[in-house]
Amino acid sequence: MGDAAVPDDTALLRAHVAGDRDAFAELVRRHRDRLWAVALRTLGDREEAADALQDALISAFRSADRFRGDAAVTTWLHRIVVNACLDRVRRRQARPTVPLVDTDPRPVAPVDSETALDVRAALARLPHDQRTALILVDIQGYPVGEAAAILQVPEGTVKSRCARGRARLAALLGHLRNLGADGAVPFQTGTGVGEEAR
Repeated sequence: MGDAAVPDDTALLRAHVAGDRDAFAELVRRHRDRLWAVALRTLGDREEAADALQDALISAFRSADRFRGDAAVTTWLHRIVVNACLDRVRRRQARPTVPLVDTDPRPVAPVDSETALDVRAALARLPHDQRTALILVDIQGYPVGEAAAILQVPEGTVKSRCARGRARLAALLGHLRNLGADGAVPFQTGTGVGEEAR
């Protein structure tokens, strides 16, 4: 009886298509936190992410009858969110704007360490395809196969994007690698300054 009381995502989507006014709201309630996280980390700007998520949910609401069931409903929803984010990125690149006084987009968290801010800034510098793959696999914890389904690319493409993105992040964040107890870098290789004799 426990399973009948809690419909799965596919049943909720079917109920929505059949006219149940509450079914889609329940789907959104179940997945909103992860969908929001993907949008925010992909775009790096809260307002852009909110707009992209809203666009994505409206699109999913309207196109639910075209869901084929080839993937899980959550994968389908994430794909729509990623597409909405990428659409915003493409529009932003097609119509570049001149920022007003200090409008550099920075994700804001209530409590955040300097290291987390450094990582977020480095992540924002990655190409969108690498950033999106890393967010899905390394941050959101999706298996490579599911991330590939969300991004509609082969698994090997996700793996290579993640590998290239991780390599770029390592280069961007190398200064964090060998911090001493006081937070200072003990020495820089090849400078001869501060290097220990071996």
